Amino acid sequence: MRIALVGAGNVATCMGPRLKAAGHDIVCVYSRTMQSASVLAGRLGTEAVTSLADMPQADVYLTMLKDDALLELAADIVRGREKSLFLHTAGSIPMSVWTDAGARDCGVLYVMQTFSKTSVIEWGEVTAFIEGASDSIRELALSLTPNVVGLSSDGRRRLHLAAVFANNFSNHMFTISQRLMEKDGVPFSVMLPLVREEVRKLESMSPSDAQTGPAVRGDRAVVEEHMALLADEPAWARLYELISKDINDKL
Repeated sequence: MRIALVGAGNVATCMGPRLKAAGHDIVCVYSRTMQSASVLAGRLGTEAVTSLADMPQADVYLTMLKDDALLELAADIVRGREKSLFLHTAGSIPMSVWTDAGARDCGVLYVMQTFSKTSVIEWGEVTAFIEGASDSIRELALSLTPNVVGLSSDGRRRLHLAAVFANNFSNHMFTISQRLMEKDGVPFSVMLPLVREEVRKLESMSPSDAQTGPAVRGDRAVVEEHMALLADEPAWARLYELISKDINDKL
């Protein structure tokens, strides 16, 4: 397929090379800044553009923008290209953003993974969730990963919420852990074996069965001691209390 990448951020930086390696023709990379567009375009051996009007014709316009930018630019992306396939990769934006913009053939390609420009993605392990009637959407998704699942916009919104809990919120917990240990000069790296073992357990048991710690044991004395240690961090203390009570409402 001839694919125009609309966006040059973390998702595009990871997905673009995978699509090219699968044999697709990446016809351009769009970004609002030439620096961002040219870096990724250079890696892919294609054209960098900073104007949507300058994007060449493509079979697929794969849009990987921030949510507010997608909502702002959808109509401009579609205009004059209505016969192409339009896809976005956002978890919280419905497929209707395309039909509202005048697209005839459209959908969503949402990959369940966290991306950064330095990520090395194990594509065979991730799942792509797709929405839309075109067979080309599944074909494109299968060129990324063998794990492809159909999911509605409502289902994807719930999936995105679940991902925020599993990934974004857990990473914030790591940040709090790091800051607590910094007070005694202990590096966060000492936690990595603990984190790896927790993830390893989740490969063979449910998260609820893997839960350990003072809250699940109902160890009120330890919970109260931890709360006291957080006296100078009231926001963290409140967070600790809320999560502990959610784990065990008898606390």
